[in-house]
Amino acid sequence: MKPLKRFLHLLAAVAGACGTVALASAQQTGRTPLAVPDVVYIPTPRAVVTAMLEMANVGKQDIVYDLGSGDGRIVIAAVKDYGAARGVGIEIDDARIQEANENARRAGVKDRVEFRRQDLFKTRLNDASVVALYLSTAVNLSLRPKLMAELKPGTRIVSHVFDMGDWSPLNTRTVNGRMVYVWTIPAGAPAK
Repeated sequence: MKPLKRFLHLLAAVAGACGTVALASAQQTGRTPLAVPDVVYIPTPRAVVTAMLEMANVGKQDIVYDLGSGDGRIVIAAVKDYGAARGVGIEIDDARIQEANENARRAGVKDRVEFRRQDLFKTRLNDASVVALYLSTAVNLSLRPKLMAELKPGTRIVSHVFDMGDWSPLNTRTVNGRMVYVWTIPAGAPAK
């Protein structure tokens, strides 16, 4: 196993353990968490953000969703640097949402980006024309039926590091040792 992949698998294991601890803590305090994170937050390097948005061919008509948006860098860059009509970040961590909102304000794009505290499996995606992911292969595979059901044919999906199993990407690129994958929802997919 390559070092980066081994590191990412280790982080996924740590995230699982942290999620278990967070759930136990919430149960003790009587609060119910929105959701237990499926992955650990690791910011996407700027060069990878650029590659993802270029490979997805983001332009002025696009509505870009980032599932697990962290500090908001992907949707902010989509709007600011690529002229996307709108960006929507989906995140369950309040601290990341506050950071993303501040980053959008500083970048001057607060009027065209929005960050929602939602579970990415429960978020409606039907108005997205581009969906960005930096999750895990397991989460990507779990999301795949939702993506096929809710997204219109031609919607681009771009993922940093993690693939979609047997769904062959249209394009791949290695950026500083990190893989980026792009798929397009095929014609005949049952978008709702």
